Amino acid sequence: MSKIHNIPSVTDDVIANTRRAANEVRATWMALFYLEAKKEGIDLEPIMRRAIYKAGLLSGEKERQLFPDGVLRADVYAQTFMSRSAPNTFEKELIESNSLYARVDFHYCSLVSAWQKLGLDDETCALLCDIAMEGDRGTCKALGLDFELGGTIAKGDKTCNLCFKTQQGANAQVCVNNYEESTIK
Repeated sequence: MSKIHNIPSVTDDVIANTRRAANEVRATWMALFYLEAKKEGIDLEPIMRRAIYKAGLLSGEKERQLFPDGVLRADVYAQTFMSRSAPNTFEKELIESNSLYARVDFHYCSLVSAWQKLGLDDETCALLCDIAMEGDRGTCKALGLDFELGGTIAKGDKTCNLCFKTQQGANAQVCVNNYEESTIK
């Protein structure tokens, strides 16, 4: 039995539903490429990770133009992140935000929904989720932010925790899972 709980609470938002449908198509393609390659004995995971990371870098380079003033702070980026791409698509919630650290939780994931509709097991959903997150890792790298993924819906957590950190070396804040409080080291 699956431990994944991924039920949307916002169902009457036309834009979010349209974006969810598009995300499900993308996630279905992603999964089918992965599964077909696996059947042929091809380990597509490292190739997928590199390609999706590069796509994130391209996205981040384009997005960087919105922040021309040098060092991008986590709280500034979080505000932009919350407002883009129809926040209800992933039912985003800004949990914490300060100059060093911001955490955004997703309460629903349309990619996981697509993988569940394909009948994929929890382990495969979690792997595909982590591969897909390479896009966010690449975007943050291009923006000069540190990124950490805490819990994920695909791993059975209540929410996905996306943590953006202003690059400060040893003062960077640690991203935590759903059940712990964040602290500055």
